[in-house]
Amino acid sequence: MSIPAYRSLDSATCRVKDRQPHWTQSGTVPGALLRALPRLSEPTRFDMNTTPHGNATPHGPVEPDIGHLKSFPDPPRNPDEWTWFRVLALSGVSYFLSWHFGTPETTVMNGKVYIAPHSLSEIKGLRAPDMLIAFNADPDACARRNAYVISEQGKPPDFVLEVASLSTGRIDVRDKPADYAALGIPEYWRFDETGESYGARLAGDRLVGDRYEPIAIAKLPKGNLEGYSKALGLKLRWEKGQLKCYDPTTTKPIMDLPEMQRIAEKERQGRLEEQKARMEAERRVEEAERREETERQARLNAECIAAERIRELEAKLHRHAS
Repeated sequence: MSIPAYRSLDSATCRVKDRQPHWTQSGTVPGALLRALPRLSEPTRFDMNTTPHGNATPHGPVEPDIGHLKSFPDPPRNPDEWTWFRVLALSGVSYFLSWHFGTPETTVMNGKVYIAPHSLSEIKGLRAPDMLIAFNADPDACARRNAYVISEQGKPPDFVLEVASLSTGRIDVRDKPADYAALGIPEYWRFDETGESYGARLAGDRLVGDRYEPIAIAKLPKGNLEGYSKALGLKLRWEKGQLKCYDPTTTKPIMDLPEMQRIAEKERQGRLEEQKARMEAERRVEEAERREETERQARLNAECIAAERIRELEAKLHRHAS
């Protein structure tokens, strides 16, 4: 039986070519591995509102998620992971992107998990980007497998991003573009707080036909940089050493910490106003009840006085009559 070739990228020419998988030399080919990675057309942003997980996708049939297969292990940790955590997690970028897309049931947003061609792929040689985003995908399958398995999802991720660190800087620039292109990932972005590790503070590549081409990065005032991600439909910006995401239709950030604080403060003020209005309404009700009680007591007193006066008059008339 002939084994279909995978797409691979020649590191010298940055052109995609076919190669035979290394596991064909073992003589025994697992059945789950007989499906080749699908060939991609020009990358486009996938419809985030489309229901995923059918029997077929625009990229070919979907390999079933075989429940008894073990999960992939966590990737090894590097000594300077704090950089990744600071840029993507502590800054809130991951949360803001998830909030912006608003389709958690069909959008995979993850990081530090392997991207595997197949469910039985060997760990050696797999990449685990700092961030991966896939639309029209199955987050639950990714969570169960602790990896993004392309043959199970029916498509590669739409977007991957690496954050520069001293331990991975050269690999991110030299080796990973070929690996991600071979997987058919439409866009590969790199973010460097200082520019010392990558040689550029912001860079992106887009898979066009059979080769990666650099994405234009614009220089903005105050030394900021900006590039457009077709996969996300957003503008990515290096801004004072931080990663920001801008909506091109509004030219405003999708969300950031100051904006979140502004919204939180507005909500807090709204709650305070509601509480103040509620307390004022309760005070008015209490005052009305006190007035009503005062008026009731006054009526009772007046009735008692009138009744006593009537008794006195009746007694006086009775004395005169006798």
